Amino acid sequence: MPFMQTLEMLSMLVTIFGLPLAIFIFVFEQRKERVNEEEEIYQMLSDGYTNFLKLSLQHSDLRLQSEKATVGLNDEQRDRLLAMFAILIALFERAYLVAYEPDMPERRQRRWASWEDFMREWCRREDFRNALPQLLPGEDPEFAVYIRKLAQEEAARDLP
Repeated sequence: MPFMQTLEMLSMLVTIFGLPLAIFIFVFEQRKERVNEEEEIYQMLSDGYTNFLKLSLQHSDLRLQSEKATVGLNDEQRDRLLAMFAILIALFERAYLVAYEPDMPERRQRRWASWEDFMREWCRREDFRNALPQLLPGEDPEFAVYIRKLAQEEAARDLP
């Protein structure tokens, strides 16, 4: 076989096998990178929530880990409680904006379910629900609708 025919045959083999393989590897690596980015975002959000929980422990007098609204607070404590709720709303909004989609794949739905659980847990507190009108102006409108809906559902569960 002459040299040119050999090169031509090798070129066809690369085109037939190598190009599709290269495309497959590229798509596979892109998907893997996207999953890694999602994992990183989820971890950063989780770290943010963990930091909030640590902060709530530093302000134990506000009884943020209680399921019930904290009563009998003085003005300074009420201000700190509102600030803590504002931090929480900012974290929830960030999670909503980067992690929520109406039609998510199952993997993302599982991750989102944990955030919705956190939101529902806080929406069960009457003082958190009562603070929402003060906390939500200026937040993402879709997020505000979403958390109000959760708050209404959790308030309805509290009724006897």
